[in-house]
Amino acid sequence: MAQLYQGNWSCRDATTNRVGILTIYGNVYGWASRTMADPNSGTGTVTPYQDGVGFNDGNLKANLGVQAARMVEDPVNGVAVQLETADTIVMLCTPR
Repeated sequence: MAQLYQGNWSCRDATTNRVGILTIYGNVYGWASRTMADPNSGTGTVTPYQDGVGFNDGNLKANLGVQAARMVEDPVNGVAVQLETADTIVMLCTPR
């Protein structure tokens, strides 16, 4: 599963509203919010782990406190990435 996190992910928040696209390739990520001029959009770096990545910097970490994107099983898509802060899961992202 170590490389499965790479690619484009369509993300939904806790209300299941679509909120943006997460792209992860190598040691970098990009976040494109569906909200115009959202300060959380932008790029940053990640550290790969066995079950996902840790966020090193960028707007998702600085503004939302996102620390990790962890691979999880999804009954519809097979795999999903859940974005987590220190306290909670903030988004679930499925393959795009």
